[in-house]
Amino acid sequence: MVVVKSVKIDGEGIHVFKSAIYIFETGSNFTLELNLIVSEIVVKKYKKEETLIIEVELDDGRVIHSIMHVKILSGGLPQLNLFCELDDFEEYKDFERVNENDSWFPNIEEGITIEDIRKVEMPDEEFSIKLKLPIDQVEWLKNQKRARLNELFKEVIYDLWKKGYRDGV
Repeated sequence: MVVVKSVKIDGEGIHVFKSAIYIFETGSNFTLELNLIVSEIVVKKYKKEETLIIEVELDDGRVIHSIMHVKILSGGLPQLNLFCELDDFEEYKDFERVNENDSWFPNIEEGITIEDIRKVEMPDEEFSIKLKLPIDQVEWLKNQKRARLNELFKEVIYDLWKKGYRDGV
């Protein structure tokens, strides 16, 4: 079985949590498929792209350079599906082959959770909240810098989280 060691997209290394590389066969067409579990940050960065320049280093030392199409797989963990057509698949003869009629398909989500991914790369997201506070607190908040408020709220929320207030109790 062929194992992916590292992946670069447009020359930039990305953190890959799990992957599968294989040949997908539909009729007389063959595509090289690379499924990657990545962070939500990586998905967000590449979700609007149609094609990317990919460099895949395999455990056996081989390096694959290709322009690949991008599909974002939704519904589970953050994933990229990268693929390109193969004219000559002879150099990929040791790769797993999946036929469109097969019941077997690589399941790369097994054994990893979104929490595992977020320990490595936690995305930040904009969030607005409307509060009714005493005027002195509002004045104090207005005098604070945005970066300081972000850090302050992160600390307070994580402290509450650790104390067991996760479930809205």
